[in-house]
Amino acid sequence: MNFALIGACGFVAPRHMEAIKATGNRLVVALDKNDSAGVLDRYFPETSFFTEFERFDRHIEKLRRTNGEERVDYVSICSPNYLHDAHIRFGLRVQADVICEKPLVLEPWNLDALASIEKEFGKKISTILQLRLHPAVLALKEKVESQPGKVFDIDLTYVTPRGKWFLVSWKSDPHKSGGIAMNIGVHFFDMLLWIFGGVKKNIVHCHDTLRAAGLLELERARVRWFLSVDRNDLPGEKAVKNAPFRCLAIDGREYDFSEGFADLHMKSYKMILDGKGFGVDDSRPSINLVHDIRYAKPVGLQGDYHPLLKLK
Repeated sequence: MNFALIGACGFVAPRHMEAIKATGNRLVVALDKNDSAGVLDRYFPETSFFTEFERFDRHIEKLRRTNGEERVDYVSICSPNYLHDAHIRFGLRVQADVICEKPLVLEPWNLDALASIEKEFGKKISTILQLRLHPAVLALKEKVESQPGKVFDIDLTYVTPRGKWFLVSWKSDPHKSGGIAMNIGVHFFDMLLWIFGGVKKNIVHCHDTLRAAGLLELERARVRWFLSVDRNDLPGEKAVKNAPFRCLAIDGREYDFSEGFADLHMKSYKMILDGKGFGVDDSRPSINLVHDIRYAKPVGLQGDYHPLLKLK
């Protein structure tokens, strides 16, 4: 299979390159407005590279019409969140299947439009929901399913420190990233909804540029959650090392899923290529939830809140 990659210079792009290579496929063309694309040498040095979308578009169309061996079968998307929708549409229009990083879209109603276009072109949109493939998460899901009717108490904490660059990047702009709950939280919300069922109650305690926190009542869980990119929120020795901190505590017992992420993109690609990937409807619950979180009016700290959330 031949792949095109949009967003080749981004943070997550090497994971896609590695997955494309590990599954025995080829990256024939890549796009990024930045030209620091040396990472391609590690995986696909022969890839045609463009910094202008129009030339990238023309090249793919040329391959589609004139070169059967090089025509693109899949478009992989690692661009900024707010561009995913448009880049997915592009992939479908050039008659390729699409693999897109989270989130597919920022607004839930755009999922309906994508599903319609997907049917129109007879192609498939798949997304990367890698936590569903994590061994510890799979074990947790099995445990929950073995205790029907039980409602669990959960504390979810994710602190991934970012420097000053974050505040001048697209990631700090909620119109481009969807806000912190979308940008760093959507995978965790997808995991929780996948395991513990739909939303019954959603309370947001805070949601700003650097952190967000709230209380979720799901069908089978009561969740206190806290997300942050502020290194001052790191606990203990993690603060000294300036290292990300992930913690999922269920009924007082911590589940460690700090490790085990290295091959999840490769597993995702294998599933997608086998026709078993996660599609538009799989993304819908978490995108709906994060949309509601983003537009909710924070209620402050009156009542229950996450212990790491402090009054500033």
